[in-house]
Amino acid sequence: MVAMGVVAFGLLTVDHRLTVDAVPKPNQKVVALGSDFDFGGPAANGAATARVLGMPTRFITAVGSGLLASFALDGLRGLGVEVVDLLADEPGEPSVSTVMVTRSTGDRTVVSHNALSVRDNLTLTGHELDDATVLLVDGHHMATAIRLCQMARRRGVTVLFDGGSWKDGTDELLKYVDVAAVSADFVPPGAGDALDYVAASGCRQAVQTRGAASIRVLDNGHSSEVAVPPVEVVDTLGAGDVFHGALAYFMARDGDQGDPNETFSEHVRQAAEVASLSCRYEGAHGIQRYASR
Repeated sequence: MVAMGVVAFGLLTVDHRLTVDAVPKPNQKVVALGSDFDFGGPAANGAATARVLGMPTRFITAVGSGLLASFALDGLRGLGVEVVDLLADEPGEPSVSTVMVTRSTGDRTVVSHNALSVRDNLTLTGHELDDATVLLVDGHHMATAIRLCQMARRRGVTVLFDGGSWKDGTDELLKYVDVAAVSADFVPPGAGDALDYVAASGCRQAVQTRGAASIRVLDNGHSSEVAVPPVEVVDTLGAGDVFHGALAYFMARDGDQGDPNETFSEHVRQAAEVASLSCRYEGAHGIQRYASR
């Protein structure tokens, strides 16, 4: 085990996953073909991915003590992720996300409350980033995420932002982000180009994922694209989170002492391969099933 690691901070959920032939229309009832529960959330899934790939990983969140919280946190601990709950001494539960996956295409529809009911004046000890090489944040618990990013900047820890969508406070967060990985749903104010926007905010490197389409890359002003490997898709749930966790893994693995030929675009290509593999399996943690074969 190497003396470096990934710290992920953000949302933890319990995902109720339903496999359906088609997403129901208004006032329509359908019978699910399958149903299961698992932990979820962008940063949580990213932390799980980095750990499954072999990186010492710490996940920090804010849920509190309760039955569902124990279920979700134990799922991460079972993978070997070190878990820090900033609300561990208070009663609370994570948000429950309802996920419907269309069997024929693997497309997913998600309804979630996120962390909107969680207070944002969370207490940090100052040790959250000990031994960290990369900090992955998903923009949830925004005020605390900004404080952690400021801490990372002071310590020389690389900040990777999972920008699934624009959230209040994103402008301030981007001031402390080194690498932004945004989705096609990430729409900055004024609806300008997302990569240009994050680059102008100070990010030295950025990518934009677009499902099965090629990934746009901006590396210190140089633009390129990385192809997404085609696979037989079973479930796209969590594919973006897996990409971010894998990208964090490859960045932390190489660190400042990595192979100089391992360019940022190569890290993106490797992360895309991992995310594509995860789509061959059901659920957001398909890469775990692949790695355990």
